[in-house]
Amino acid sequence: MLTATCPAFTPLRPLTAMDDQTGPLPDDTRDPVLADGGARLVARALHRLARDWQEPPSLEDLAAEAGLTHWHFQRLFKRWAGISPKRFAQFATLGHARALLRGGAGNDLLGASLDLGLSGPSRLHDLFVVAEGVTPGEYKGAGQGLTIRWALHRTALGTALLAATDRGVCWFGFTGEGDDPAEQLAELARDWPHATLVKDPAPTLAAAASLDPAAQGRGPVTLHLKGTNFQMRVWRALLDIPFGGVATYAGIADRIGQPRAARAVGNAVGANKVAWLIPCHRVIRGTGVLDNYRWGPVQKRTLLAWEGARLAGE
Repeated sequence: MLTATCPAFTPLRPLTAMDDQTGPLPDDTRDPVLADGGARLVARALHRLARDWQEPPSLEDLAAEAGLTHWHFQRLFKRWAGISPKRFAQFATLGHARALLRGGAGNDLLGASLDLGLSGPSRLHDLFVVAEGVTPGEYKGAGQGLTIRWALHRTALGTALLAATDRGVCWFGFTGEGDDPAEQLAELARDWPHATLVKDPAPTLAAAASLDPAAQGRGPVTLHLKGTNFQMRVWRALLDIPFGGVATYAGIADRIGQPRAARAVGNAVGANKVAWLIPCHRVIRGTGVLDNYRWGPVQKRTLLAWEGARLAGE
């Protein structure tokens, strides 16, 4: 069993209306495009800012694309993302990633991140994650007798497919622009070929809520993971990276006591099927380049920039 306080988290509400914490929104929130409370609009804006980080669009441009006034758009954005568009854009740069790397000493970036996380404001964003590996019998049975319940959850960081067995979350994947879960569902079925898949959002609501900027540390969230012993060791190291921090592949290899295994570490990171909860987005190259992410470099930059901006505050 892997147990760690995971700073990977502060969630978003899944396909439900937002609680109004600052009074009623203008009448245009009744527009069908805002039927989900505005999550999809904010997700598109976050991804646009992350994709076009070298020449970020203005607040006016983003509001026009959303079909809202700039005042209403900024208010909607801040409610879902917890920060302003301008603040997010400041952290969606290559310079921010490189600055995070410079914060470490040599390859011990994970150690530096842990030092920061244990004493810094990232503790406010912690989520307690309990990660349990499958038993040998479960691994051999490939899901025999298991029911996996899945659902799409819409958050400001993107729509995600989540799935869980009775023992915990086994899948968390961002679906991208099309919000089409078909490919991920097929992969989930290949991972657990003898399991019964049932569409049911209830078991994964709490995990989806971990992206809510209104939430602080909460949990525990239990994961049910299928992986080798080496992969489980790498995933445990990822759970130790604090919210807003990063590590390199070489740094993680050092951390698990296998300094020559950076390539194998990269493969284990790539094999992670539980985005965000196991924060593989916090592993970057020593150059600061953000690539090699299962759900795409734009999603990776979005997550890192959002964490950095949330941690720094307005």
